[in-house]
Amino acid sequence: MVFLGTAELACASLAGLRSAAFAEVVAVVTQPDRPKGRDLKLQASPVKQLAQRLGLPVLQPERARSPEFVVQLQALRPDLIVVAAYGQILPQAILDVPRLGCVNVHTSLLPKYRGAAPIQWAILNDESETGVTIMKMDAGLDTGPILMQETTLIQPGDDAQSLHDRLAQMGANLLVATLPDYAVGKLAIRAQPAEGASYARKITKEDGRLDWGQPARALWNRIRGFKPWPGAFTFLAVQPQPRLLKIWEAEVLEGVVGEPGFVLQADKSGLTIGCGSGALRVRSLQLEGSRRLGVLEFLSGHPLVPGEKLD
Repeated sequence: MVFLGTAELACASLAGLRSAAFAEVVAVVTQPDRPKGRDLKLQASPVKQLAQRLGLPVLQPERARSPEFVVQLQALRPDLIVVAAYGQILPQAILDVPRLGCVNVHTSLLPKYRGAAPIQWAILNDESETGVTIMKMDAGLDTGPILMQETTLIQPGDDAQSLHDRLAQMGANLLVATLPDYAVGKLAIRAQPAEGASYARKITKEDGRLDWGQPARALWNRIRGFKPWPGAFTFLAVQPQPRLLKIWEAEVLEGVVGEPGFVLQADKSGLTIGCGSGALRVRSLQLEGSRRLGVLEFLSGHPLVPGEKLD
């Protein structure tokens, strides 16, 4: 088989396939090295780094739909292509290469949250559960028939990173458990239901900005859903210009009344900020250009007083 993946999410699936007795990974396909960091040095994807440690051949086409790459895949004659967090839509020409088709690991309970950011949007939308789907790919965006699914609860202590890590491993385990029966035709493959479909668009940095007019629970979900990236943020009014303030952890205070965005309390008991309904008690935060701090340590260096407003 050939494995297509790029992001950290895909690494557990590649490692699982590499260890499975039934699977022979003949090549790993990942996105080209990209410039990252302040010095913009080229950096290999997490999947490429893992593939190299595992001693697997790596292909890095700029465009998966290029005719030259399709010919490369055809020459490998894979029985199956497995895809996880690859980052490009595959053309029909690639879907037609393996005799068993292409199988995708998707971190939602399809048809809900098709698209690029299902983990973040599940938390943002206050879902009580999510899961992973192993699906056979078609030409649509996450619209192919379902092979297997597994569900997990979204706990109050979860954020996008912890849920990502859990779903990555769940997806890998379910993939390895599913493929042997799929390969011999033992699975009852089912089409995705028409009802309940939704789209989880790609996250942008601006999505992390907190609108204090929203209910406290919605803002709490935004803090959890966008951790670690892009991070939930607001602006602190300081001279000579406002500075970005990231809020990393908070808890919801129901029944607390205060003007949205205004500091209600800032002392040894904590930092409380009014919301559209209820309030948030901040636990850790980070001023632009500084390190992440617990709220008491932050207040000792950056005093706030009730009545100050965050924008």
